[in-house]
Amino acid sequence: MAGMMTMRSGNPALTADTFAKSWGVSGVERMTLSGTVNKTALSLGILLVAASYVWNRGADDPALGIWVLGGVVGGLIAALVTVFKQTWAPYTTPAYAVLEGVALGGISVVFEARYPGIVSQAVFLTFGTLGALLLAYRSGAIRATENFKLGVVAATGGIALVYLLSFVLGFFGVSVPLIHSSGTFGILFSLFVVVIAALNLVLDFDFIEQGVERGAPKHMEWYGAFGLLVTLVWLYLEILHLLAKLQSRDR
Repeated sequence: MAGMMTMRSGNPALTADTFAKSWGVSGVERMTLSGTVNKTALSLGILLVAASYVWNRGADDPALGIWVLGGVVGGLIAALVTVFKQTWAPYTTPAYAVLEGVALGGISVVFEARYPGIVSQAVFLTFGTLGALLLAYRSGAIRATENFKLGVVAATGGIALVYLLSFVLGFFGVSVPLIHSSGTFGILFSLFVVVIAALNLVLDFDFIEQGVERGAPKHMEWYGAFGLLVTLVWLYLEILHLLAKLQSRDR
């Protein structure tokens, strides 16, 4: 029981009791690491196909804003359903991948039109970060200790509060320079957020590995894939934002 309570992830999709509801259930096929990896790869493939479809429509597509808005809203709904109905993950995770792919495709078109070459850089850095951290985690170079988990979770919560504050102030026409500025502090803030988003991948790896060890049921492979997808989407957007700030400063 103590081990279950100490499991943490900064990812809201992978909270301390995510697998707890499923442990101890007899007569069901169990989650495996290879199964989770395969489903994560499939989900990423679905997301990339959806993103490519919107990307290929180009910046002149009059429905670009609708694609982005529909993908963001639909993705949020699919994410909430997945979080509260984990057994639906085999169906809602692919749906989330499609919707987020549509949104990211549209967002990427907008950034690429303003900063040529930025999207390929962001994609490379995102997958490069994923590969590097996975290798570091598997080799033991990075360990998700309790202090490490607490630090990343606290930082993630702080970032969420800053973004929430910015969102609320935006209704009153107030901009938070720390988030939107391309000055030194704005760039340092974005760099900090990118680092925290990346470290959340380590927590996700650890959380999924513990779920496998504790015998979570098979549908949790899809839920684990969903959790990783959430973090990767966040990481990509933050890297895109950071690169945009850096290019704005150079102009």
